[in-house]
Amino acid sequence: MSTPTGLSEAEAIARRKAGQGNNVTLETSRSYLQILQENLFTFINTVFFTLSIFLIFLGRVGDAVLVGVVILGGIIINVLQEVWAKQKLDRIALLTRPQATVIRAGKERNIDPKEIVMGDILVLEMGDQIVVDGEIIGETGVEVDESLLTGESDAIAKQTGDTVYSGSICTSGSTYYQVTQVGKASVAYQITAKAREFRKTYTPLQLEINIVIRIFLLLAIFLWILVGIAVWTGFLNFRDGVQRAAVIAGLVPSGLYLSITLAYALGAVRMVGQEVLIQQANAVESLSNVDILCLDKTGTLTANRIHLHRRDAIDISDLELREILGDYVVNSTAKNKTSEAIALVCPGIKRTVTGEIPFSSTRKWSAIVFDDSQRHGTYILGAPEMLGDRASLSIIHQDKIKDLTKQGLRVLLLIHHPQILALNEIKNFLSSTSISGDLDPNIASFTPLGIISFGDELRPNVKETLAGFTTAGIDLKIISGDNPDTVASLATQVGLGEKIPIISGVELAQMDDAEFTRAAKKYQIFGRITPEQKAQLVGSLRKEGHYIAAMGDGVNDVLALKKANLGIAMESGSKATRNAADIVLLKDSFASLPHTFLEGQRIRNGIQDVLKLFMVRVFVVTLIIFATGQVLGTFPLLNKHSAVVTIVAVGLPTMFMPIWAKTGQFPRGSIVRSLLTFTLPATLSMTLTGLGVYLGYLVKSLWDATDSEVMTSLALGLSGSASLSLCNAIVSLQGAFLSDRLLAIPRSALVTILVWCGLLLIPFLKPPTTAWVGGEALSKDWRYTGIAIALLGVYCLILAIPVTRNFFELSLLSWLDYCILGLVALAWCLVLRYLWRTKLLDRFLGIELE
Repeated sequence: MSTPTGLSEAEAIARRKAGQGNNVTLETSRSYLQILQENLFTFINTVFFTLSIFLIFLGRVGDAVLVGVVILGGIIINVLQEVWAKQKLDRIALLTRPQATVIRAGKERNIDPKEIVMGDILVLEMGDQIVVDGEIIGETGVEVDESLLTGESDAIAKQTGDTVYSGSICTSGSTYYQVTQVGKASVAYQITAKAREFRKTYTPLQLEINIVIRIFLLLAIFLWILVGIAVWTGFLNFRDGVQRAAVIAGLVPSGLYLSITLAYALGAVRMVGQEVLIQQANAVESLSNVDILCLDKTGTLTANRIHLHRRDAIDISDLELREILGDYVVNSTAKNKTSEAIALVCPGIKRTVTGEIPFSSTRKWSAIVFDDSQRHGTYILGAPEMLGDRASLSIIHQDKIKDLTKQGLRVLLLIHHPQILALNEIKNFLSSTSISGDLDPNIASFTPLGIISFGDELRPNVKETLAGFTTAGIDLKIISGDNPDTVASLATQVGLGEKIPIISGVELAQMDDAEFTRAAKKYQIFGRITPEQKAQLVGSLRKEGHYIAAMGDGVNDVLALKKANLGIAMESGSKATRNAADIVLLKDSFASLPHTFLEGQRIRNGIQDVLKLFMVRVFVVTLIIFATGQVLGTFPLLNKHSAVVTIVAVGLPTMFMPIWAKTGQFPRGSIVRSLLTFTLPATLSMTLTGLGVYLGYLVKSLWDATDSEVMTSLALGLSGSASLSLCNAIVSLQGAFLSDRLLAIPRSALVTILVWCGLLLIPFLKPPTTAWVGGEALSKDWRYTGIAIALLGVYCLILAIPVTRNFFELSLLSWLDYCILGLVALAWCLVLRYLWRTKLLDRFLGIELE
């Protein structure tokens, strides 16, 4: 392929001055604005910001600020974590990205993409991402992956005169293309962003939490409507209506969002020490859902380094085979690991080449046509199963290939035809299902020249790493473009077993969708798989309800990574693969993956404990609001009362739970449903206890009231002297109930019992002794109990210090009252433990018990 002249430097400068330069900076990852937008404009944030505006409208600026601080805190944490990941990824990209290669005045130069101008001629080689739109002018064709543009997974052949688009990736071959669009006229910066764009996926836990929050939002809206009707009809004054609306807003658990965000951030920080870069905040928790990990052999199990193991010449000398192989790789324009391994031991000479078909992972072979006095004819190098029936291989050589394959070696076959064949003839010949047919019989006379085998270098500690996946409860699927027997042999070497079910891509290609899905579930080793089949396997497993993590390092893995629930890439892999992944393993730290899966389990288990406390708190407050409103027509809490219950009994404890959570598997299925066993007994019993305390102190407050008019009206009404007197008594009684002065003591008593019961609930999450075993198994972890005791002290300080007590609008009770409430809380503990241990509610609801 002759080198074009290209523009001169003076022409390039002139065109740049004329505004024809590629003056758009290509981001190496998401922009800071993208990160901010993706974390700011979410459904949950919209809900809570709307609540803040509503509270401001109601005059509750302090409450609005409280909600806003919680949400902004979560946004800031997510943004900072993802900005850090972006900066780390940008540094990797700057160290590894090749500069654009331009032809200026007949010479190749490496330049930054922003220095490209209209009319420049660029070099395009396998693995390169096309950075500007252009037209192929080279003599040889290439294949490009345009899936980032069109979504179509098939490689597209590009010949002279065809247009190539920025954002597509060269998967095979090399050529030149002339720039036709630059700057904003090019889609390079948009496609680059899309190639690196994080898939905004939600984990199953996030989806269910979103449902819970939506339910609470609907509940709050329903209660707001009732309050609005009460204000409109005059049953409530506007001030009390605002107060109730503010409390109802607190039913939507904004603190839950912050707690989950903190858990994700904690997981990302922990993973830094494991050489794992988290590019999406929920990626670590997402790992906890993974039950199948799809691995590529090359670059994952192996270190992506191979060496030429041996050469077996067929009817020629070893020296001749070595010279042919050397000439083959020296004159090939498409370089890869295999050609590099051959070149190390087989020196070659530049020859006259009339045609070339570069290697691709889809074809599994490459071809080169020589027209040279010392080297003549057509040579094809590829997988034996793709070429073996096109050349006459003896039984001995067929057995040799099988033996080498079973040793875990990668095997290639070199075949030769003495004539100079056209490239389309070669393609038709190798893609046909039979040698006969309409093809020229002379084309079928290929001769085998040699069997070449290569050894892969296993990654350090690979056996221990794979054992770690088993510990984490992860099933493995090894999907490779290599021979299935080779992959199976390697799997045996790394400890996956002796008799592993294997299947080839050729067999899969003959199956319908139903058979393909069954095969995806049945087999563990998949060999000779095309990139499209790899993505199809991932998709089939997902449709069967599995949560899939796909791992890769090459361009051919991008489709599978995008199809999976979670994409994992190697740092040394292609930039397109890194950009499509949710997690990047820095320094190719494959051994850190089991730790990462276990960390995901830790995060999820911690969030489950957080969710339990939030669900109990919200349900209890909601039921108490309904009950007191239905029975007494009063509202049991002020907004700051709800806030102190949330902060002390839920918010502060849940900050520590993700830190202290332990690893461990959990049952699949609905997460919220699995929490009912814990939350339902706790909710109902705590609600009844809170109502009893509130009603008891309400009666006591009425009894001690000094409002003679109310007491007189009540006496008249009860004596039945007149129906009018009874009505007046009821009206007066309602007025007394609605008096903040009379409700101050009952409300403070209710806040105290809710806080104390909430704190006593914490040790039940991780029972330190058998006495606390009820809703959860014995853990012997005293930290949960310790934080509960510490927060009890915090609540006592809030009551003891006049400033904080007045801020939260609490009334100080007598020591006798606090002792009584303490005894009530302990009695509640015993009742709750009895409900859990006997599983009365579970049996009533028909929940299956293990």
